Amino acid sequence: MEKKIINPWTWQDARSYVQAVEVKHVESTLYVSGQTAIDEHGISSAENMRTQLEITLKNLEKVIQQADFDLSNIVRLNIYTTDSEALFNNFDVFQAWISQHKIKQTSTVLEVPKLFETLQVEMEATVV
Repeated sequence: MEKKIINPWTWQDARSYVQAVEVKHVESTLYVSGQTAIDEHGISSAENMRTQLEITLKNLEKVIQQADFDLSNIVRLNIYTTDSEALFNNFDVFQAWISQHKIKQTSTVLEVPKLFETLQVEMEATVV
C-alpha cells in the first residue's frame, strides 16, 4: 500500500487533518460505522463532551484493532456533534489521539441537531 498526503496549504496542520489522502495498491478497506460513547451493554453516556469524546475514541480504536487494522492507516474520519463549541473546546483530546497514533486523515466536522439519546459526538472512519 502507498499513501500520499496532499496539502496545498499549511493552515490545516494546526487542526489535525489533511486536505486529501491518495491510497494506491490497497489490499483491504475497513469502513467503520459511527462510534459513540456507548458502553459494552449498549448504554449511552450522559457525561460531558470531554468524557464522551474520550469514550468515543476508545470505542473507535477497539473496533479498528479488533479488525486487525492499524490506527495510523485511518484515511477518513468524520465527526458529527450536537455542540461544535463544546467539541472544539475539548479538541485537544482528539488532537492528542491523532498525534499519538500518527494519523494523517481527511475529516469533516458536522453539527447535527440530535444524536441518539444523550450522545454529543459520533465518529465514523475509513481505514486502509
